[in-house]
Amino acid sequence: MATETRSGISIKTPEQIAQIRASGKIMKEIFALLKTFIKPGITTKQIDKYVRDYIVKSGAKPSFYKLYGFPGNVCVSVNEEVVHGIPSDKRVLKEGDIVSVDIGVLLKGWHTDACRTYPVGKISPLKEKLIRVTEECFFNAVKHLKAGSFVGDIGEAVQTHAEKNGFGVVKELQGHGIGRDVHEEPGIPNFGKAGKGVQFKAGMTICIEPMINAGTANVDFSVEDGWTCTTSDGLPSAHYENTLLITETGVEIFTM
Repeated sequence: MATETRSGISIKTPEQIAQIRASGKIMKEIFALLKTFIKPGITTKQIDKYVRDYIVKSGAKPSFYKLYGFPGNVCVSVNEEVVHGIPSDKRVLKEGDIVSVDIGVLLKGWHTDACRTYPVGKISPLKEKLIRVTEECFFNAVKHLKAGSFVGDIGEAVQTHAEKNGFGVVKELQGHGIGRDVHEEPGIPNFGKAGKGVQFKAGMTICIEPMINAGTANVDFSVEDGWTCTTSDGLPSAHYENTLLITETGVEIFTM
């Protein structure tokens, strides 16, 4: 879940890292199952229930339920919905849609947060490219990330790759630190300049989450539900997120 960060920066102990890693294992299992669960004809509310049931069965809790008042267990965003889509019995997935499922898992006091964008049946070449480029933005960002790197290194990597492919980078929302709270410092925008911003230290746990639009970077926030963020031009958006650990030599990705 992308938002403003709320708590201070913390360096996790090996024991705390092990707990976050265990939370991430549940997340990985869910994403694998969603590949076959998501298909034309199901509702976004069914996705919400499916994920919630698996989290609870695993001895954990959905991090997003009632977080800042959010009414769902997970965020389910379809096509032009960028993030924070509220699950609904009325929203039925159709062939050709894309759907982003943003999940938080709370296990023994420690959170992970991650998102995948899935095709619903056969999708257009534009949507295929959008999903692929959004994932590439993430992996470009982490390629050289380690202790001593800067927040701006992530932003520049994401922005450069997205814009090179003709896509817009959402600037109103960002990645974040994570741990005992879903949203901790530092904030991690998907734009910026390399070498600028907070410098990473080993033991920091963060979420990197490119939110990339097929057209304009501009977004609108729903005045009706207070949550759903959509592209201003109605073109589709994709979202890819993982929780990871900064190490002396690189990163460990907990949620893939």
